[in-house]
Amino acid sequence: MAPNFNTSDSLYDFVVKNGNGVKGLIDSGLSEVPERYIQPEEERIKKVKTKRHDVSPIDLSKLKGPDHKKVLDEIVRAAETLGFFQVVNHGVPLELLESLKDSAHKFFNLSPEEKSLFYPGVSPSTKVKYGTSFAPEKEKALEWKDYISMGYTDDHDALQYWPNECKEVALDYLKLSSTMVRDIVEILIENLGVRVEESRIEGIIGMKMVNMNYYPLCPNPDLTVGVGRHSDMGTITVLLQDGIGGLYVKLEHNNNNHNDGEWLEVPPIPGALVINIGDTIQILSNGKYKSAEHRVRTTSTESRVSIPVFIFPKPTEKIGPLEELVKKEGVARYREVMFQDYMNNFFANAHHGKKSLEFAK
Repeated sequence: MAPNFNTSDSLYDFVVKNGNGVKGLIDSGLSEVPERYIQPEEERIKKVKTKRHDVSPIDLSKLKGPDHKKVLDEIVRAAETLGFFQVVNHGVPLELLESLKDSAHKFFNLSPEEKSLFYPGVSPSTKVKYGTSFAPEKEKALEWKDYISMGYTDDHDALQYWPNECKEVALDYLKLSSTMVRDIVEILIENLGVRVEESRIEGIIGMKMVNMNYYPLCPNPDLTVGVGRHSDMGTITVLLQDGIGGLYVKLEHNNNNHNDGEWLEVPPIPGALVINIGDTIQILSNGKYKSAEHRVRTTSTESRVSIPVFIFPKPTEKIGPLEELVKKEGVARYREVMFQDYMNNFFANAHHGKKSLEFAK
Protein backbone atom coordinates (compact mmCIF):
# COMPACT_ATOMS: atom_id res chain seq x y z
CA MET A 1 0.00 0.00 0.00
CA ALA A 2 1.53 3.34 -1.05
CA PRO A 3 1.83 5.88 1.79
CA ASN A 4 -0.53 8.82 1.84
CA PHE A 5 1.04 12.18 0.97
CA ASN A 6 -2.16 14.21 0.91
CA THR A 7 -0.86 16.83 3.28
CA SER A 8 1.96 19.00 2.08
CA ASP A 9 3.75 18.60 5.43
CA SER A 10 3.79 14.79 5.37
CA LEU A 11 5.20 14.85 1.83
CA TYR A 12 7.84 17.48 2.69
CA ASP A 13 8.93 15.53 5.78
CA PHE A 14 9.20 12.26 3.84
CA VAL A 15 11.04 13.67 0.82
CA VAL A 16 13.13 16.48 2.27
CA LYS A 17 13.55 16.09 6.02
CA ASN A 18 13.81 12.30 6.16
CA GLY A 19 16.04 12.13 3.08
CA ASN A 20 13.92 9.77 0.99
CA GLY A 21 14.00 12.09 -2.01
CA VAL A 22 11.84 11.68 -5.11
CA LYS A 23 13.25 8.18 -5.55
CA GLY A 24 11.71 7.26 -2.19
CA LEU A 25 8.31 8.43 -3.47
CA ILE A 26 8.54 6.21 -6.54
CA ASP A 27 9.89 3.26 -4.53
CA SER A 28 6.91 3.61 -2.17
CA GLY A 29 4.59 2.65 -5.03
CA LEU A 30 3.33 6.13 -5.86
CA SER A 31 1.26 6.07 -9.06
CA GLU A 32 0.54 9.77 -9.56
CA VAL A 33 2.44 12.97 -8.94
CA PRO A 34 1.66 14.62 -5.59
CA GLU A 35 0.23 18.13 -5.73
CA ARG A 36 3.44 19.66 -4.36
CA TYR A 37 5.26 18.67 -7.60
CA ILE A 38 2.68 19.97 -10.05
CA GLN A 39 4.09 22.98 -11.88
CA PRO A 40 2.02 26.01 -12.87
CA GLU A 41 0.86 25.78 -16.48
CA GLU A 42 3.44 28.30 -17.77
CA GLU A 43 6.40 26.35 -16.31
CA ARG A 44 5.52 22.98 -17.84
CA ILE A 45 7.55 21.78 -20.80
CA LYS A 46 5.30 21.17 -23.78
CA LYS A 47 7.22 19.05 -26.25
CA VAL A 48 5.03 20.16 -29.15
CA LYS A 49 6.18 23.75 -28.60
CA THR A 50 9.89 22.93 -28.79
CA LYS A 51 12.31 22.24 -31.63
CA ARG A 52 15.35 19.99 -31.67
CA HIS A 53 18.73 21.69 -31.65
CA ASP A 54 20.34 19.65 -34.42
CA VAL A 55 23.78 21.22 -34.62
CA SER A 56 26.89 19.08 -35.01
CA PRO A 57 29.13 18.95 -31.95
CA ILE A 58 32.39 20.91 -32.03
CA ASP A 59 35.48 18.71 -32.41
CA LEU A 60 38.00 20.05 -29.88
CA SER A 61 40.84 17.92 -31.27
CA LYS A 62 40.82 20.24 -34.30
CA LEU A 63 42.03 23.13 -32.13
CA LYS A 64 45.49 21.67 -32.67
CA GLY A 65 45.36 21.60 -36.49
CA PRO A 66 44.64 23.56 -39.67
CA ASP A 67 40.95 24.02 -38.66
CA HIS A 68 41.97 25.89 -35.51
CA LYS A 69 40.37 29.20 -36.57
CA LYS A 70 37.12 27.52 -37.68
CA VAL A 71 36.75 25.78 -34.29
CA LEU A 72 37.47 29.03 -32.43
CA ASP A 73 34.75 30.75 -34.47
CA GLU A 74 32.24 27.97 -33.72
CA ILE A 75 32.89 28.25 -29.97
CA VAL A 76 32.60 32.04 -30.01
CA ARG A 77 29.44 32.04 -32.12
CA ALA A 78 27.74 29.53 -29.81
CA ALA A 79 28.73 31.59 -26.73
CA GLU A 80 27.31 34.75 -28.34
CA THR A 81 23.97 33.24 -29.37
CA LEU A 82 22.69 30.25 -27.41
CA GLY A 83 25.26 30.15 -24.62
CA PHE A 84 25.67 26.44 -25.07
CA PHE A 85 27.25 23.87 -27.42
CA GLN A 86 28.27 20.21 -27.48
CA VAL A 87 31.86 18.98 -27.84
CA VAL A 88 33.54 15.73 -28.85
CA ASN A 89 37.20 14.65 -28.63
CA HIS A 90 37.26 16.63 -25.40
CA GLY A 91 39.93 14.64 -23.58
CA VAL A 92 37.59 12.76 -21.24
CA PRO A 93 37.79 9.03 -22.11
CA LEU A 94 34.48 7.50 -23.20
CA GLU A 95 34.94 4.58 -20.76
CA LEU A 96 35.12 7.13 -17.94
CA LEU A 97 31.82 8.69 -19.08
CA GLU A 98 30.16 5.26 -19.01
CA SER A 99 31.60 4.54 -15.53
CA LEU A 100 30.28 7.90 -14.33
CA LYS A 101 26.72 7.07 -15.37
CA ASP A 102 26.97 3.63 -13.75
CA SER A 103 28.36 5.06 -10.51
CA ALA A 104 25.57 7.66 -10.35
CA HIS A 105 22.94 4.91 -10.59
CA LYS A 106 24.86 2.93 -7.99
CA PHE A 107 24.79 5.85 -5.54
CA PHE A 108 21.10 6.64 -5.99
CA ASN A 109 20.19 2.97 -5.64
CA LEU A 110 21.64 2.93 -2.11
CA SER A 111 19.15 2.73 0.75
CA PRO A 112 17.76 6.04 2.11
CA GLU A 113 19.80 5.41 5.30
CA GLU A 114 23.05 5.15 3.33
CA LYS A 115 22.34 8.26 1.27
CA SER A 116 21.25 10.26 4.32
CA LEU A 117 24.83 10.01 5.66
CA PHE A 118 25.54 12.88 3.24
CA TYR A 119 22.69 15.03 4.45
CA PRO A 120 23.62 18.65 5.36
CA GLY A 121 24.51 18.80 9.03
CA VAL A 122 25.59 15.14 9.24
CA SER A 123 27.70 14.83 6.07
CA PRO A 124 31.39 14.20 6.89
CA SER A 125 32.23 17.35 4.89
CA THR A 126 30.41 20.66 4.39
CA LYS A 127 31.42 20.32 0.72
CA VAL A 128 29.42 17.12 0.19
CA LYS A 129 25.65 17.33 0.19
CA TYR A 130 22.84 14.96 -0.69
CA GLY A 131 19.52 16.65 -1.35
CA THR A 132 16.40 16.96 -3.45
CA SER A 133 14.92 19.68 -5.68
CA PHE A 134 16.83 23.02 -5.73
CA ALA A 135 15.57 25.16 -2.85
CA PRO A 136 12.69 23.09 -1.40
CA GLU A 137 11.99 25.57 1.39
CA LYS A 138 11.52 28.38 -1.19
CA GLU A 139 9.74 26.57 -4.03
CA LYS A 140 6.00 26.64 -4.56
CA ALA A 141 6.32 23.55 -6.77
CA LEU A 142 9.19 21.13 -6.13
CA GLU A 143 11.54 19.84 -8.84
CA TRP A 144 11.47 16.13 -9.65
CA LYS A 145 15.14 15.52 -8.89
CA ASP A 146 17.53 14.14 -6.26
CA TYR A 147 21.25 14.96 -6.29
CA ILE A 148 24.60 14.55 -4.60
CA SER A 149 26.87 17.59 -4.77
CA MET A 150 30.65 17.27 -4.26
CA GLY A 151 32.71 20.44 -3.83
CA TYR A 152 36.42 20.13 -4.58
CA THR A 153 39.20 21.45 -2.35
CA ASP A 154 41.94 18.91 -3.01
CA ASP A 155 42.35 15.26 -4.04
CA HIS A 156 42.90 14.07 -0.49
CA ASP A 157 39.58 15.51 0.75
CA ALA A 158 37.70 14.23 -2.30
CA LEU A 159 38.94 10.67 -1.80
CA GLN A 160 38.25 10.85 1.92
CA TYR A 161 34.78 12.45 1.93
CA TRP A 162 33.07 11.87 -1.43
CA PRO A 163 30.83 8.75 -1.63
CA ASN A 164 32.75 5.52 -2.25
CA GLU A 165 30.40 4.59 -5.11
CA CYS A 166 31.61 7.44 -7.31
CA LYS A 167 34.57 9.32 -5.82
CA GLU A 168 37.39 8.09 -8.12
CA VAL A 169 35.51 8.53 -11.40
CA ALA A 170 33.97 11.84 -10.31
CA LEU A 171 37.42 13.19 -9.41
CA ASP A 172 38.93 12.12 -12.77
CA TYR A 173 35.99 13.69 -14.60
CA LEU A 174 36.34 16.95 -12.67
CA LYS A 175 40.07 17.26 -13.38
CA LEU A 176 39.86 16.44 -17.10
CA SER A 177 36.88 18.78 -17.54
CA SER A 178 38.74 21.60 -15.77
CA THR A 179 41.55 21.46 -18.35
CA MET A 180 39.04 21.79 -21.19
CA VAL A 181 37.21 24.65 -19.44
CA ARG A 182 40.43 26.59 -19.05
CA ASP A 183 41.06 26.33 -22.81
CA ILE A 184 37.52 27.52 -23.59
CA VAL A 185 37.72 30.45 -21.15
CA GLU A 186 41.03 31.56 -22.68
CA ILE A 187 39.53 31.36 -26.19
CA LEU A 188 36.51 33.46 -25.17
CA ILE A 189 38.59 36.11 -23.40
CA GLU A 190 41.10 36.32 -26.24
CA ASN A 191 38.25 36.86 -28.69
CA LEU A 192 37.16 39.94 -26.70
CA GLY A 193 40.51 41.52 -27.59
CA VAL A 194 41.55 42.08 -23.98
CA ARG A 195 44.52 40.87 -22.00
CA VAL A 196 43.82 39.13 -18.72
CA GLU A 197 46.48 38.20 -16.17
CA GLU A 198 47.10 34.52 -15.43
CA SER A 199 46.13 35.06 -11.78
CA ARG A 200 42.81 36.57 -12.84
CA ILE A 201 41.97 33.51 -14.96
CA GLU A 202 42.86 31.32 -11.95
CA GLY A 203 40.41 33.37 -9.89
CA ILE A 204 37.64 33.05 -12.48
CA ILE A 205 37.91 29.24 -12.61
CA GLY A 206 39.16 28.72 -9.06
CA MET A 207 36.23 26.81 -7.55
CA LYS A 208 35.02 23.42 -8.80
CA MET A 209 32.17 21.11 -7.99
CA VAL A 210 30.74 17.94 -9.51
CA ASN A 211 27.08 16.99 -9.08
CA MET A 212 25.23 13.82 -9.88
CA ASN A 213 21.56 14.43 -10.65
CA TYR A 214 18.95 11.69 -10.59
CA TYR A 215 15.55 12.07 -12.23
CA PRO A 216 13.36 9.11 -11.24
CA LEU A 217 10.79 8.02 -13.81
CA CYS A 218 7.69 10.14 -13.37
CA PRO A 219 4.05 8.99 -13.65
CA ASN A 220 2.94 12.40 -15.05
CA PRO A 221 5.91 13.99 -16.80
CA ASP A 222 3.75 16.67 -18.43
CA LEU A 223 2.92 18.16 -15.01
CA THR A 224 6.43 18.31 -13.55
CA VAL A 225 9.94 19.58 -14.27
CA GLY A 226 13.22 17.88 -13.40
CA VAL A 227 14.90 21.28 -13.09
CA GLY A 228 13.13 24.63 -13.43
CA ARG A 229 14.34 27.24 -15.91
CA HIS A 230 17.50 29.00 -14.81
CA SER A 231 20.98 30.00 -15.96
CA ASP A 232 24.05 28.73 -14.09
CA MET A 233 25.73 31.29 -11.85
CA GLY A 234 29.31 30.20 -12.47
CA THR A 235 31.82 30.51 -15.30
CA ILE A 236 31.22 27.38 -17.35
CA THR A 237 29.36 24.11 -16.76
CA VAL A 238 30.37 20.82 -18.40
CA LEU A 239 27.47 18.35 -18.52
CA LEU A 240 27.28 14.66 -19.26
CA GLN A 241 23.78 13.61 -20.34
CA ASP A 242 22.80 9.96 -20.50
CA GLY A 243 21.07 8.62 -23.62
CA ILE A 244 17.55 9.45 -22.44
CA GLY A 245 17.70 13.22 -22.87
CA GLY A 246 15.37 15.89 -21.54
CA LEU A 247 17.54 19.04 -21.59
CA TYR A 248 16.03 22.20 -23.09
CA VAL A 249 17.86 25.48 -23.77
CA LYS A 250 16.24 28.82 -24.55
CA LEU A 251 17.24 30.78 -27.62
CA GLU A 252 16.55 34.43 -26.83
CA HIS A 253 15.29 36.47 -29.78
CA ASN A 254 15.37 39.78 -27.98
CA ASN A 255 17.97 40.77 -25.41
CA ASN A 256 15.60 43.03 -23.54
CA ASN A 257 12.79 40.56 -23.14
CA HIS A 258 13.65 37.32 -21.38
CA ASN A 259 10.14 36.00 -21.97
CA ASP A 260 10.74 36.17 -25.68
CA GLY A 261 12.44 33.15 -27.18
CA GLU A 262 12.04 29.53 -28.14
CA TRP A 263 12.99 26.36 -26.32
CA LEU A 264 15.30 23.94 -28.11
CA GLU A 265 15.65 20.32 -27.08
CA VAL A 266 19.28 19.28 -26.83
CA PRO A 267 19.49 15.68 -28.02
CA PRO A 268 22.12 13.51 -26.33
CA ILE A 269 25.01 12.70 -28.68
CA PRO A 270 26.97 9.55 -27.73
CA GLY A 271 30.39 10.51 -26.34
CA ALA A 272 29.66 14.27 -26.38
CA LEU A 273 29.68 16.69 -23.45
CA VAL A 274 27.48 19.75 -23.20
CA ILE A 275 29.21 23.09 -22.52
CA ASN A 276 27.09 25.72 -20.90
CA ILE A 277 28.10 29.39 -20.51
CA GLY A 278 27.34 30.74 -17.02
CA ASP A 279 26.32 34.17 -15.70
CA THR A 280 29.93 34.96 -14.72
CA ILE A 281 31.04 34.91 -18.38
CA GLN A 282 28.05 37.03 -19.43
CA ILE A 283 29.01 39.61 -16.78
CA LEU A 284 32.77 39.59 -17.55
CA SER A 285 32.07 39.96 -21.29
CA ASN A 286 29.75 42.92 -20.58
CA GLY A 287 26.87 40.98 -22.12
CA LYS A 288 28.64 39.88 -25.33
CA TYR A 289 28.41 36.20 -24.35
CA LYS A 290 25.10 34.75 -23.16
CA SER A 291 24.55 32.49 -20.21
CA ALA A 292 22.19 29.75 -21.30
CA GLU A 293 18.74 29.60 -19.72
CA HIS A 294 17.85 25.92 -19.52
CA ARG A 295 15.56 23.40 -17.85
CA VAL A 296 15.01 19.65 -17.69
CA ARG A 297 11.96 17.58 -18.52
CA THR A 298 11.06 14.34 -16.73
CA THR A 299 10.15 11.08 -18.44
CA SER A 300 7.71 8.27 -17.68
CA THR A 301 9.76 5.44 -19.15
CA GLU A 302 12.96 5.22 -17.11
CA SER A 303 15.05 7.04 -14.54
CA ARG A 304 17.84 9.16 -15.93
CA VAL A 305 21.05 10.73 -14.65
CA SER A 306 23.03 13.80 -15.65
CA ILE A 307 26.42 14.78 -14.28
CA PRO A 308 27.51 18.43 -14.38
CA VAL A 309 30.89 19.85 -13.40
CA PHE A 310 30.43 23.45 -12.26
CA ILE A 311 33.41 25.79 -12.58
CA PHE A 312 32.96 29.01 -10.57
CA PRO A 313 35.08 31.97 -9.53
CA LYS A 314 36.61 31.84 -6.06
CA PRO A 315 34.17 33.27 -3.49
CA THR A 316 36.42 36.30 -2.86
CA GLU A 317 36.79 37.08 -6.60
CA LYS A 318 35.19 40.32 -7.75
CA ILE A 319 33.22 39.84 -10.96
CA GLY A 320 32.26 42.70 -13.21
CA PRO A 321 32.73 43.65 -16.88
CA LEU A 322 36.42 43.52 -17.87
CA GLU A 323 37.84 47.05 -17.61
CA GLU A 324 39.29 47.24 -21.11
CA LEU A 325 35.90 46.28 -22.55
CA VAL A 326 34.11 48.99 -20.60
CA LYS A 327 36.66 51.55 -21.84
CA LYS A 328 36.18 50.39 -25.44
CA GLU A 329 32.39 50.24 -25.26
CA GLY A 330 31.87 53.26 -23.03
CA VAL A 331 29.29 51.47 -20.89
CA ALA A 332 29.28 48.90 -18.08
CA ARG A 333 26.15 46.76 -18.32
CA TYR A 334 26.77 45.17 -14.91
CA ARG A 335 28.19 46.36 -11.61
CA GLU A 336 31.12 44.67 -9.92
CA VAL A 337 30.08 42.18 -7.23
CA MET A 338 31.88 39.80 -4.92
CA PHE A 339 31.18 36.30 -6.22
CA GLN A 340 30.27 35.08 -2.71
CA ASP A 341 27.45 37.68 -2.67
CA TYR A 342 26.27 36.63 -6.12
CA MET A 343 26.26 33.00 -4.99
CA ASN A 344 24.35 33.78 -1.77
CA ASN A 345 21.66 35.55 -3.81
CA PHE A 346 21.47 32.67 -6.31
CA PHE A 347 20.90 30.02 -3.63
CA ALA A 348 18.49 32.19 -1.64
CA ASN A 349 15.83 32.02 -4.36
CA ALA A 350 13.95 29.37 -6.29
CA HIS A 351 14.90 28.92 -9.96
CA HIS A 352 13.37 31.68 -12.05
CA GLY A 353 14.87 32.10 -15.51
CA LYS A 354 17.81 34.51 -15.64
CA LYS A 355 16.53 36.61 -12.76
CA SER A 356 19.73 35.99 -10.78
CA LEU A 357 21.62 38.24 -13.24
CA GLU A 358 19.60 41.22 -12.05
CA PHE A 359 21.64 41.11 -8.84
CA ALA A 360 24.64 42.37 -10.85
CA LYS A 361 22.70 44.96 -12.87
